This record gives sequence, C-alpha cells and structure tokens, in this order.
Amino acid sequence: MKVVLRILMYVLVLIIIVGGAGAVGFTHTTNAGMSLYNKNTPALDHVKIPTYDADKPTVAVLLANEVTEVFDFLVPYEMFALTGAYNVFSVAPDHKIKSLTGGLDVVPHYSFADMDLMLGKSPDIIVIPFMPILDEKKYAPVREWVRNHSSDKTILLSICNGAENLADTGLLNGKMAATHWGDINRLIKNYPEIQWVKDQRYVSQGNIVSSAGLTSGIDATLHVISQQLGEAAAKKVASEINYPSYHYVTQPKMEPFTAGLSDITYILNQAYQWKKDKAGVLLYPGADELDLSAAFDTYAASGTTTTLTVSRENKPIVTKHGLNLVARYQMEEAPALSKMIIVGAQAESVAAEDVHQWKKTSNSANMLFLHRDAQGRFAMDPAIEDLSKQEDVLTAKFAAKRLEYRATDHLKLEGNPFSMESFAVPIILGMLSLLIGFFIDRRLFHRRG
Repeated sequence: MKVVLRILMYVLVLIIIVGGAGAVGFTHTTNAGMSLYNKNTPALDHVKIPTYDADKPTVAVLLANEVTEVFDFLVPYEMFALTGAYNVFSVAPDHKIKSLTGGLDVVPHYSFADMDLMLGKSPDIIVIPFMPILDEKKYAPVREWVRNHSSDKTILLSICNGAENLADTGLLNGKMAATHWGDINRLIKNYPEIQWVKDQRYVSQGNIVSSAGLTSGIDATLHVISQQLGEAAAKKVASEINYPSYHYVTQPKMEPFTAGLSDITYILNQAYQWKKDKAGVLLYPGADELDLSAAFDTYAASGTTTTLTVSRENKPIVTKHGLNLVARYQMEEAPALSKMIIVGAQAESVAAEDVHQWKKTSNSANMLFLHRDAQGRFAMDPAIEDLSKQEDVLTAKFAAKRLEYRATDHLKLEGNPFSMESFAVPIILGMLSLLIGFFIDRRLFHRRG
C-alpha cells in the first residue's frame, strides 16, 4: 500500500506542476488570440460603406458579437469582392467594433436590422465564418438571423468550423457537411444527426455549402462563384490570389488529415512557450485582406506570437475592398516589438507614407515586408516560411496543416527542427516535480533505521 501511495504522490505532483503550468499557459495563449477590442473607440464618422447596386446579388459576411475567425471572414469577403459582380458587406448584430482572431478589429458595414431594411429580403449569399459560442446571450442574435434568412433562395456558405455555427441552427440536420479536421470528431458526437464528411474539401447540398479547414473555404467559395458566374470567373479569382490548388474546386476529394505525434508541437507552443514574440502588423489604407490574413492566421495562430495592430491615425482604415479596420495602437504608443510586419507585394509604394511615419518613431522594431519578394505566390507561403525561421520547422509545418494548406512541396522551411523552449520547459518542470516528490517522499514515507 505504501508503494502505491508513493507512486500516486509522484504522479500527483507531476500533474499539478507540469499539467497545471501547461493549462495556465494554454488558457492564456488562447485568450490572447481571441481578445476583444478594449481601446478607446475612435470616431466612426469616417466609416465607408461600399455602394449598394440593386442590380447585383448581395453577399453578407457575418461577424459575431465576440470573436470571429480571421481567415474565414477576410478571405471569402475579398474573393466575392474580386469578381465585381456582387455587393459584399460585413454584417453584425450591431454597429459596434467586432474582433477577429489574432487581434484584428472590424467596423461592420451594416447591422442585421439595417441590412434587412435596405434589402427588404434575405441576402443572396450568407458567409458563415467560425464564431466560437462563448456567451450564449451575446451569440443568440447570429443564430436567430441565420435561421430567419435560410430560404432556398439564399446560399448558406460555412467556412471551416463555421459548420458548427450552421449545425447549431439545426439547418444541417439530415444533411452532409464538412468542417476542420481537428474538430470533426467532436462535432460527430455533438451533432449525430448530421453526416459529417472527412474526405472532401467542401460539400454542396442544395442551397448549403460547407467547407473543411480554412483554405478549403477558398475551394468552396470558388465553387459558389463558378456555379453563379461561370468557371471562367472562378478561375480569374483564383489567379488573382495566386491560389495553387484550383483542381480541388472541380474535384473536392482529398486524403483527410488526422492528428499525429508531430502535432504535439502546437500544444507545447500554446502551453509552454511563455516568451511570445510581439509582432506589430501595420494597418494602412488599401491593404489586401488575404495578405492581412496571412499575418494573423500563421503567426498568431501558432501559439508563438502575439500580433498587435498598429496604424498612423486613430480612425478606421479602409482596406483594398472596402472593409473598415481599427488598430489597437497608434505608432507613437506602440509597445516594444520584435518586428513590424507589413503585408502586400506593393506595400512599399502603397503604404509609403505610413512606412515613412513608422521610421520616424523611436520604436526599434525591424520592418518585415512580408510579401516583398513574393510576387505571384500565394499569400500564406512567405508567412509560413518566415514562421519557420522565427520559430522552427515543426511549428511551420503544423501552421500549414492547421490551414489545411496542401501545396507545401515548394516551401523553403529553414530554422531549428523544433522549438527548444516548448520542449525544454515541460522537461525542466518534470525534473522539478521529481525533486519535489522526492522531498515529500523523504518527509512522509521514508523511515529511518
């Protein structure tokens, strides 16, 4: 019995110290990635709304009251806007600033009520990004609005784990659906009345289209565009964003990803990489939405980096296709940063005034023009490569896997093979646990002769 108690004591100490520290670290990292706008709200009289054309179909891209996945929101928004054939608006329960994962904040174009009043009917397409249901009361308006606009004439397009938000409405019951590979087993248990599909980039059934993980949303969006505007229009959009995997649009079958041992680097980064890099992301007028997503959904989502938005002035910044963004810091008040990320292949000319102003500040952070030498490349490529240099190869590989990005053979991943800090910290904590356990063992169980 004494031997059993001693073993249990060692195990308990190990769990408390190693597991407890990891749980605190994981929770802190997750909360930081889903932080809400907490600054003084700037004057919103500069908010610009794209012109509404009654002769064009309307796409409503949803924002939740709390947080919305950054890739799921930004990328379909840009892709529909690139066609020039749609009215594309960001829509939320109200007009207040809404937050995306990674710390990017958006001023919605319309509230639900205002869009209903303007259109007098449901939008032609509703894009449903992943919106974690953190507070039922705050989330409820999204569920209700989607349910009220679910006629057969409206296409419901869920991106990645936005399928969970769609499943939550009950509209997927009895249908097939796709979602992110990391969440699908959980959703199979939570929503057994839905036939979850693991081996397709997207599933199209009637007026509902659901995509698998993140970049699979590009295939699903291109599918909708091709069905409505023709394949030439879809291929044109794919070409403009340099998307390398158009073949999935016509043949969505794929070999599904599953969790593997190498994925442990993601958990360790989240839990035990306590010294996060602080990277600024410069928000400037005309910034490309997909390029911005490349910064937030690689660095911030890896668990290794805190991304902070910085702008020249405290007012809404209008992106290339009409989104209104708000930075949490202005240049003169930005904290110490490891680097300032500036997205866009033409950033040095498009953002010349903002870059010049940043150089005049006392902040010593080096500027990284993320897409400077990436003309003709997909926006995620240079971000994944730089993450490999900043952190390690395993972290970069998981970043691509999390994005469900499969065109990775051409990527040049350089750097450490794995994160020294993320692996060393739990080992050190484990050794500390053994020492503490040994001390307790000596005090409670050891008998002197």
